[in-house]
Amino acid sequence: MRRLVLAAAALAASAAGPAALAASTVAELKNNAGQAIGQITLTDAPKGVIMRVETKGLAPGWHGLHFHEKADCSKSDFTSAGGHTHGAGDRIHGLLNPAANETGDLPNLYVGADGTGATEVFSTFLKLSDLKDTDGSAVVIHANPDDFMTQPIGGAGARVACAEIR
Repeated sequence: MRRLVLAAAALAASAAGPAALAASTVAELKNNAGQAIGQITLTDAPKGVIMRVETKGLAPGWHGLHFHEKADCSKSDFTSAGGHTHGAGDRIHGLLNPAANETGDLPNLYVGADGTGATEVFSTFLKLSDLKDTDGSAVVIHANPDDFMTQPIGGAGARVACAEIR
């Protein structure tokens, strides 16, 4: 009987695939009023991190999406999360900028007319362990889309949602 249970457990683990074995974390996404409006799920991958964003209650249209330096969404404008995560030296923003070094740069999030948005993105710039360092990090959604070039934040505007990654 014990062998049957172990075999069933091994079969279930292999059927679930590698994603079931990868380290992951879930963080609640909050708006400027502190209300829960969705969640962020981060999963470690061999060459980066996969992030799933599920949200509701945002203005329709495109929104900038970035990893920020600190797991601190305590201020209502989310400036407590610091700037974008970045490599060494001066911060240079933009997925379309050949000199960019910000590891926090991500594609934009689209929110439908009903205020809901969902996406999965993959970043090769960092790993889950980088985001969960001593002061953590945050995922921040901005009011406007990121143009992927303009300094310092691609014209993405105000911070409208934040999730603390610990």
